[in-house]
Amino acid sequence: MPDLRVVQWATGAVGRHALRGVLSRPGLELAGVLVYDPDKVGRDAGELVGLPPAGVPCTDDVERILALEADCVLHTPLPAAYFGNDHAADLETICALLASGKNVITTTGFVYPRSYGPAVVDRLEAACARGGTTMHGTGVNPGFMSDYLPLALTGLSDRVDHIYVRESSDFRGHPSRQVVVDLVGFTRSAKDYTAAVRPYRAFQRQLFAESVQLVADALDVRLDEVEESDEFELASHEFEIAAGLVREGTVCASRWVFSGLVHGRPFMTVEVVYKADATQVTRWPDPGFTIHIEGVPQMTIAVEEVSHGLAAAAAHAVNAVPAVCASAPGIRTVLDLPLPTARGRVRLY
Repeated sequence: MPDLRVVQWATGAVGRHALRGVLSRPGLELAGVLVYDPDKVGRDAGELVGLPPAGVPCTDDVERILALEADCVLHTPLPAAYFGNDHAADLETICALLASGKNVITTTGFVYPRSYGPAVVDRLEAACARGGTTMHGTGVNPGFMSDYLPLALTGLSDRVDHIYVRESSDFRGHPSRQVVVDLVGFTRSAKDYTAAVRPYRAFQRQLFAESVQLVADALDVRLDEVEESDEFELASHEFEIAAGLVREGTVCASRWVFSGLVHGRPFMTVEVVYKADATQVTRWPDPGFTIHIEGVPQMTIAVEEVSHGLAAAAAHAVNAVPAVCASAPGIRTVLDLPLPTARGRVRLY
């Protein structure tokens, strides 16, 4: 069976890990790389991520990528909604790629496009039909921790009363000021944070509403709404992180809560905590993931550490390539595809 030809779209924090994964996995062949940074144009894809030359130069020419013969595109840019836009810009790109005959795996959301309504679903399905292709949205959270994993746990349930998911993440080593400062809002004053976080708040609500809606629909629960609340913490002292200096009195942590409500009662709650440096911020839980199913029986599992969440998000996308390429055309969520695994990536000592 010939190798699957894969395009890497964007080489930022997630994309670099995905590109490295494509280059090192058996059964995958790198077909092209789309970059946004002019300094990366023309550079060899392998050398860009510290690997031997791959013989594939990076390009910023979208039309060239659309014209490539490839099986799948790993679409991993920063979501357009981060910058105050709705998902229309990413939707436009994804539909163009699908219509060009390439399957698409995206980490910009779209883990459950149905949550956006029939207009988005119809556009995606039409693009898939035109190209004979499949679209899949994935990630770590959403894309696994707040949807796939709790749903898997409910397979052990006789009765489900409430589903609770908590993520606590440490941004200490995150290198991107664009993400840590401009988007998440760390190092900003309280006044600047309140104003700047508005686009991010809208994106967060959209993103986690997808996950909550997916779980609800899978369990045949009709939600009335997804409610969102958030708060932040100010630094009591100055400290340094990879993205810059956190000064005393500036934002150093935030907490978000998304609740899927039925008749005013939470069916599912997702709590998301972000810390500029977990060793410096004591409020709210330590890094890790917790899932609790209240019902019969009661169940709680904890993932105490994911040492590199960006690498995990990239790996989840890369591991899904064979299943997505083998799937029938159309939108395919975690409910439709087999479990992605690290097949071929086991290292025995």
